[in-house]
Amino acid sequence: MPKNPPRKFDRDDRRKRTGPAHLVIGNSKIDSEGCHTTAPIKKGTYIVEYTGPRITIKQADKLYDDHPRTYLFGLSDGKHVIDGEGVAAFINHSCDANCEADEIKGHVWIIAARDIEAGEELTYDYNLYDGDLDDPSLCFCGAKNCRGSMYSEMELAKRAKALRRRSTMKKKAR
Repeated sequence: MPKNPPRKFDRDDRRKRTGPAHLVIGNSKIDSEGCHTTAPIKKGTYIVEYTGPRITIKQADKLYDDHPRTYLFGLSDGKHVIDGEGVAAFINHSCDANCEADEIKGHVWIIAARDIEAGEELTYDYNLYDGDLDDPSLCFCGAKNCRGSMYSEMELAKRAKALRRRSTMKKKAR
């Protein structure tokens, strides 16, 4: 029987599912908590799999409709997400990430994009691509190249165009 996905506010339940021993959840300068490594990691290393129940986007929207914090990872089929559990769910976004996420044969892996030192917080660029048009999904990574949003550059351009269209339509409607 499939297990019910964890509820949106149950952070402790998400923590119980552990990952590799060298990955720990601790305080983050980016967002309240983050995933850190206690050992060096070489570039190209498959660090941890992003795991959790696979649910439809419709189920996720219903589950998280009133809550801005989610642990969802969109899958390439465009219909499903992983409702994250374990240390990978606590990896924060950064515009200058030290990791990248890659979907390989139905599994989402967090892979080192460069050598990572012990004590560093693991991050990857979320490159968000969906959400309400008015949702800026602000980024607080603090990187020199921060674009101010967790949306991808391509998505930001599409959103800017859509907002201009909306503004033009409102002006014409007056």
